[in-house]
Amino acid sequence: MPLNIEIKAQTDRIDEIRQILRDHNALEKGTDHQIDTYFYALNGRLKLREGNIENSLIHYQRPDQAGPKTSEVTLYRSQDTETLKTLLSNAFGVWKKVMKAREIFFIENVKFHLDTVKELGTFVEIEAIDKDGTIGKEKLMEQCQRYMELFQIRDEDLLEKSYSDMI
Repeated sequence: MPLNIEIKAQTDRIDEIRQILRDHNALEKGTDHQIDTYFYALNGRLKLREGNIENSLIHYQRPDQAGPKTSEVTLYRSQDTETLKTLLSNAFGVWKKVMKAREIFFIENVKFHLDTVKELGTFVEIEAIDKDGTIGKEKLMEQCQRYMELFQIRDEDLLEKSYSDMI
């Protein structure tokens, strides 16, 4: 199972962070206009992401804590999100919807999101990903810390919860 270490922080410095990523030759995937539909789940969170870049059913479990946190993620890439959304809505019920514009960047195994979330504001996410167990938790934590320092993210900017919990 893939291992992710991630942080989420509120920021009013999106333009500066975007420039830092570009200065570090980040691979820029573009802006994804996403609708995340969260379903009632017995354990963790279950959401269907519909976007112009990413379309996936995602189940994840992670603690609600500020700072770098371990996230256990199961991802199913879907082309037919409309049928999947209908099926899941009928089976589990819709809990919440989150709408956002997400700029996506990569540097090696680290994924960066610059998010503008409807009703909430602007955020940065850093997601250090170990797809096959070859990197390890310690290195992933170091990567998150490095980029937090580079982006000048303060402890008070860090968020504990998911966007769905904040809406």
